[in-house]
This record gives sequence, C-alpha cells and structure tokens, in this order.
Amino acid sequence: MKFPASAAILFPLFLSVAQVRAGEVESWNRVATDAAAAQQTDPLNESRMLAIVHASIHDALNAIQPQYESYQPRKASPPDASSEAAIAGAAHASLWKLLPASKPAFDEALAGALERIEDRRAAFAGLQAGREAARAVLAARAEDGASRSVAYAPGKKAGQYRPTPPDFTPAFAAQWGAIRPFALAVASQYRPGPPPAVKSLRARQDIEEVRAYGGSESSQRSAEQSEIARYWYENSPQGWNRIAREVAAGRNLDEWASARLFALLNFALADGYIAGFAAKYHYRYWRPATAIREAGDASWLSFLDTPPLPDYPSNHTVEGAAAATVLARFYGTDFVSFSMTSGAPYPGLTRRFWSFSEAARENGASRVLAGIHFASAVEAGYLQGERIGAWTFEHALRPLKVDHASIK
Repeated sequence: MKFPASAAILFPLFLSVAQVRAGEVESWNRVATDAAAAQQTDPLNESRMLAIVHASIHDALNAIQPQYESYQPRKASPPDASSEAAIAGAAHASLWKLLPASKPAFDEALAGALERIEDRRAAFAGLQAGREAARAVLAARAEDGASRSVAYAPGKKAGQYRPTPPDFTPAFAAQWGAIRPFALAVASQYRPGPPPAVKSLRARQDIEEVRAYGGSESSQRSAEQSEIARYWYENSPQGWNRIAREVAAGRNLDEWASARLFALLNFALADGYIAGFAAKYHYRYWRPATAIREAGDASWLSFLDTPPLPDYPSNHTVEGAAAATVLARFYGTDFVSFSMTSGAPYPGLTRRFWSFSEAARENGASRVLAGIHFASAVEAGYLQGERIGAWTFEHALRPLKVDHASIK
C-alpha cells in the first residue's frame, strides 16, 4: 500500500518564530496519559480527554503561526508569542478542567515549562494563546453528549448481548455512540455490516476458535499467545499514544507537525470509540462467554476478563487500525520499526514491530486469544478502524495553502 507524502514533516516556512525545545508536545502528552492512568480513567473518557487536549495545543500553535486548519476558529495571536508557553497553556487549561484531581501535577509541569522561557512578554502572550484555544475547544465539546445516560436492557435470545461471567456487570456506556464525533461526519459513517447469523457456519467456527484458544484453562494457547493477550489488554489510548511518542522521538518533528500528529491520532481514537460503540449497541451481539456457555460448556471463562459491552465490532481492534492508519499516512509509510513496553494492568512487557499495521493486526488478534471477542468482530473492527483513520487524516487539520509569492 502506498501512502501520500505528508506535508506534516516539512520544515516550517517561517523560521523567525520563537523556537521551542524538541518534544514539548510529546512531553505534555505523557503528562496527560500519566494522569489518566493514575486516575484509572476508562478508555472512552480517556480518548475524549486526549482529543480535546491535543486539539487545544494544535489550535494554540496555529493561532501564532497558521500552518494547518484549526479544530475551532481562532483569532490570531501575536506572531512573537512563545510557542512553548502556548503548548503549556493549552495543555494545562484543558487538563485541569478534564482531570481536576491531578491539577498539582499539571501546575508543576506548567511552572517547569514557563521557567525555561527567558522572554517574559513572549511567555505571557503564548500562555494567553494556549488558554484561549483551550477555552474554545472545551466550549465546543461541552454539550457533545458524553455526560448523557442511556438505559440498556439485556437481551434474552440467542445472539443477543447480556452481561458476562464472572461478575455479570451491566452493560457500559450505551450512550457513547451518540456523542458528536471529532472528525467523522456522523458516528454511523463506517458502520460494518451485521455479525454472522447465530446458527451460521461462520458463527460456529468463531465459537470453536475462541473456545480452543481463549479459555482460562486453554491447553492450545501458547505462552507467547498468552503474552500477546496480556500485552494489548491496557487502554488503547495509552498504548497507541506511547507508540506515537516512541516513533516521534527519533523523527525530529517541529512542534506544529507534532501537534497535528497527536491531534489527528487522538481524533481517530476518540471517533473510533464513538463509531464502534454506535455499532456495538446497534447490533447488540453476544460475547463468546455467553455463546460458549449456552452451547453446553456452562463453566467456561475467558482467559482475561470480558469488558461489559456487546461483542461486535471489536473496539480494541477499531482503535488499533485507526491509530495505525493515521501514523502510516502521517509518515508516508507503514513500514516503520519500533518497540513498545506495555502499561497496566500487565506492565513491563516489551514487543517489537516492523510496521504499524503489524502491531494493529496483533492488537486485534489479542482479543480472540484473550477469549473476549469473536474473529468476525475483529475483522469488522479492523476495516472500520482503517476507514476512520483514513478519513481523519484526509479531512481534519489539513495543511493550509500558502501564497509563496507573498513570502519575502
């Protein structure tokens, strides 16, 4: 597969803008993901939070020097404003609003960023630019539907979702598919076709595969396959933002390109959950544990705990495919080698990959090995995620057309 060369990695046109140390965007991304992990934020709210934070950072920088389309319309900021202060101001203002319990950590990170800026006037202007960008983005997302509550009644027929063992927790976040997307036109834009009919050959094959490889007492799952299941079990926004930081660290991106990358990545991840949940609660398909138990294996348990929501499509797979597609499009190639070490709940596992799509495919396969998704849900999730990632890259935060004749 060929990918278009990205304008994101070109050098900025205006070299007179106040320069910032490399990795300032990545630094705040780490602050945000660390805070979310410390608070054990669920992956849905985590994805929304990261999309808002990085939209704010992106818009703050482009108010100082417009290189890419903004998420929200913004008035121009002074061109000599500190870019580092703008990044810090945007990240701090959005983070303490979204994760108020971690405000002391955010205050410390802000103080450290401002101490590095010698020009106090430029620092103040940049800080104001960042705060204004955050206010605009937060206002735009204030009524997006994330706080709405929707009741869900579990089904009783074969193929219909109902809570899974061992805890039989009620279905989670049935309202999420109705949230306004960040980049997609509507949540149903890339809804996959329906899952296999319950009595079809494909459905029976799916059940037998998970029964064989995904059970808590499986003898067919290898040690490496068990490691793969654990490795990818953490929140998708945590893992894929860590991958993005790992790859960006060796690429010497300017901060405008870095801000766009992380905004696009987190738009795709946030919209992946919105679109995936819209499909999940549209089809309301049962999980493997339910199907296998009702097929006669009444004590069967999945290797890892099954999340309390319908099976189809696999949203973990949607996330991985969306993220991998954005990263491949941004860098102009899928073939980028990297390693990543996992976080909670199974921290310290390191695996190496030779392409973004390889990682995304393994991420999807892990859900069958964990016993929590059918292969058909993984396949549907991968296709949906690819389409979401491609749409996000092609339609959001696009490079601005520059009149080169006007540049002296």
